[in-house]
Formats: sequence, structure tokens, C-alpha cells
Amino acid sequence: MSLFRCPLCAAPLERTAAAYRCPLRHSFDLAREGYVHLLPPNQKHSALPGDDREMVRARRDFLSKGYYKLLLNTICNLSVALSAEFPTVLDAGCGEAWYTAGVHQALLEAGKRPRMAGTDISKFALRSAARRTHDVEFAVASSYRLPLDDSSADLLLNCFSPLALEEFHRILKPGGTFLYVVPGPEHLWEMKKILYDAPYPNEEKETPYQGFAYREIIPVNETISLECREDIQNLFRMTPYFWKTPKAGAERLSALNRLSTRISFRVHVFEKL
Repeated sequence: MSLFRCPLCAAPLERTAAAYRCPLRHSFDLAREGYVHLLPPNQKHSALPGDDREMVRARRDFLSKGYYKLLLNTICNLSVALSAEFPTVLDAGCGEAWYTAGVHQALLEAGKRPRMAGTDISKFALRSAARRTHDVEFAVASSYRLPLDDSSADLLLNCFSPLALEEFHRILKPGGTFLYVVPGPEHLWEMKKILYDAPYPNEEKETPYQGFAYREIIPVNETISLECREDIQNLFRMTPYFWKTPKAGAERLSALNRLSTRISFRVHVFEKL
């Protein structure tokens, strides 16, 4: 039986070789790459929601070079430490599944037996995700209407994706863990100084959420050196700055062949009450 439930009637889904089906005969075809589309048309706000093909490609190529490996290791270590032997894990807003696959592998190497799923609203992201690992279920779905049962997940990951608190609380088991990853105050500070005449740091705050207890906030800080124009542009394309940078700033960045910049993240650790 799948971790997913039917987005039309909420019944359990069974995965076959070609499709997911529920007892009421709702059927959802598997894409060639191995993911399933569980986002009904009335939940879509555009024809192709989420990250486009170029943004997904840029993020995949950048992350594959290990620039954010310190963050991945931090997430993996937390996931192992906070999981029981048979954890059910959801990565909400999983993108191309770089973090998803890393956590899955870390849990296996720790002797655990995870069941794991990833959701994202971008079909382009999930094409890449499903190619990356065949041991995780992937579905096109909105974080605000997750196709999972109530209290079905032990661990929820959310890395730089929308914060759908009501849904996250609904699908987590009591005592389950929620790892919420956001940029730190000086994330990509040196790149921002090139892009903008007057950059400002990201806001840093500790926000309590109803139904969750704060356990800790873990800082992850490092300086990375990008040694080619392609990597610099891939980093730029995978950030929100790509869409809201003045032309002059983008041109200054495009002229660079080398860039050293701080990366800064905060991993907020919550427990469902």
C-alpha cells in the first residue's frame, strides 16, 4: 500500500506497475520517470505550477557539486537521531530530491527501515526527483493539501518551501518531528552585495506555532568558493533574487568567473504536541 491517499476521496491508494488506484476506482497514472500526479485541476493556480525546467536544472546541477553538503549532513544527522527504527518520512516541497535522497540513504546506513515520500507542486522537479532515487514515492501535490492520512508521518522535512502549518500538523503523528530549514541572516551575503546597491540581511526570528513545541534552532554557516561562471549562474537561478534583481546587478554577477560567499541556514526543530 502507498503512503499516499486519493486526492479525490481520501481513500488509500495502491501502487501498481502503471498507476495508483483507490477502492473507488479513481486512478492516477505513473509518469515514465516513476512519479504520480495527485494535484487535481481545481487546486492548480497555473498550467505549470512551481519551479520551471530551468530553475530545476540549475538547482540540480549546483547541489550535485556538494556546495550545500554541510546543510545536508546536518539534516541527515538530525533525521537519524530523531527517528525510530521504522520511520515514515515526508519531504514536503522536495524539489529534485537532493535532500530527500540523502536523508533516505542516511537512515538506511544507520540501520533503520524508512518509508519515505516526497511531494512538490512542480512536475519538472519531480521528473528529476524520481530519476534520482527509486526507493522513495513522489507525487505532484500541494503542501496545502497533502495526499497523506492524518497522523501518518513520524518526520516531516521542509527545506525552503511554503510553510503549510495546518497540513503539517495534520499529517504528523503526536510526538513527530518537523524540521524547517530557512536561510540565515547573511546567506549569500557577498553575492547580494554584487546584485544590490544596498543589500539587507534576512530576518531571523523564533516564531512559536500552535500545536508544535520548539526543541532547538541549529545554525549552519560556511563560506563556499565557486570557481566557474556556470556555478555562479546556477546559484543565482535557484534563488528568488533571479526574479527581482535590477539588470545592472545581474550584469555585474554575470561578469564574474569566481565568487566566494557565505552560506547561512537555520534548521528549526519542532515536535508535534
